[in-house]
Amino acid sequence: MSAPHDDQPDLATRLTGDHHQSLKLWLRMLSCTVRIENAIRTRLRTAFDITLPRFDLMAQLERHPEGLRMGELSRRMMVTGGSVTGITDQLEQEGLVARVPDPADRRAYSVVLTGAGREAFARMAAVHERWVAELLGDMPAADKAQMIALLDKMKRQLNDQPE
Repeated sequence: MSAPHDDQPDLATRLTGDHHQSLKLWLRMLSCTVRIENAIRTRLRTAFDITLPRFDLMAQLERHPEGLRMGELSRRMMVTGGSVTGITDQLEQEGLVARVPDPADRRAYSVVLTGAGREAFARMAAVHERWVAELLGDMPAADKAQMIALLDKMKRQLNDQPE
């Protein structure tokens, strides 16, 4: 096995200190997100017998009482249309959401929370908010504000980059 030629750098030599720091930042953010998400996922299942994706779909509909089309739900939740259809079917069977005709396009429909869905989501959302506050409660408010500002800046920079 021959050693790499000096004119063909390997991955380690191409990385700069900033590359390493960027990777470390991304992995740290991912690790924190996964830990929080896993805690919330477990608590939602235990307390309300609901999955995180079902909760997320209801959260999207709560923010849009006029309803959302399936494609828009899929885009907002960053999941496939098939996943949204399955989740919607389950929630519809439980009477928490309904499909209603879209007045702008008779061939399409929107998904809305039912009265029972709004009540159930309001109960879950209040507890969910307390859980998140509890999980992040030991972090000083000033640190949270600084992280929010930095992540806002990062989000703007990422939004400006082509995919």
